[in-house]
Amino acid sequence: MPTATALIADDEPLLRERLVSHLTRLWPELEVVAQARNGTEAVELFDRLQPQVVFLDVHMPGLSGIEVARCMSGRAELVFVTAFEQYAVEAFRRGAIDYLVKPIEEERLAETVQRLRARLQLTTPEFRPELVTVLNCINEQWRQRLESQHRLKWIKASVGSVVRLIPVEEVFYLKSATKYTLVVWEGGEALIRKSILEMAAELDPDRFIQIHRSTIVNLDKVRQFSHGPGDAGELHLKGRTERLAVSRNHVHLFHQI
Repeated sequence: MPTATALIADDEPLLRERLVSHLTRLWPELEVVAQARNGTEAVELFDRLQPQVVFLDVHMPGLSGIEVARCMSGRAELVFVTAFEQYAVEAFRRGAIDYLVKPIEEERLAETVQRLRARLQLTTPEFRPELVTVLNCINEQWRQRLESQHRLKWIKASVGSVVRLIPVEEVFYLKSATKYTLVVWEGGEALIRKSILEMAAELDPDRFIQIHRSTIVNLDKVRQFSHGPGDAGELHLKGRTERLAVSRNHVHLFHQI
């Protein structure tokens, strides 16, 4: 019988597989109950399955690992996985948060497993104000890093026999459509051969936010937000009649605007 349950959240399938393989050898009693491909999925799976341990990639499409951790603080033991040791490790240490640096070394993971086992035997997770402070610090560093990178300014799309360069400021929203993404902008609609996750990583996060696992919206095009049934909501766009669903995991974004 498993002595503990875990969720792994990372947008790299190979890393998830390797981490599961390492954990199987180092902690055979641990049951990995689910794997999430992005932050939004991680929150949904966590709420449904309530694992005791969560391995979180810091940088994921949609909600970052830091944003996800805010939702889970005090409800599970958290372990961050990061490729950017130079900017995060000290902050993690100050907050007594465990972390793993990519590529994950089994020896280092063994230390983490030992600490997790001890914590689960002695205590239940509790909310710690200092953890929130550290998470805010890391999140701000990550935001500044993203701002320094080049952001997408044009979206190339085929409209009939013509290739259009769509300025991102004209885009109302993007919606997942099987293997494509539908781009809706002031001049019409077009399908592009990129996933919604790829687009989320390339667009300016201060302007474009994910409001549903399949939808990204341009905040400059939003007229108003209204609450819907349950904990969900919907957006009304400027100059358009359609309304966009906001999942309950993203409603909190509009409380901060």
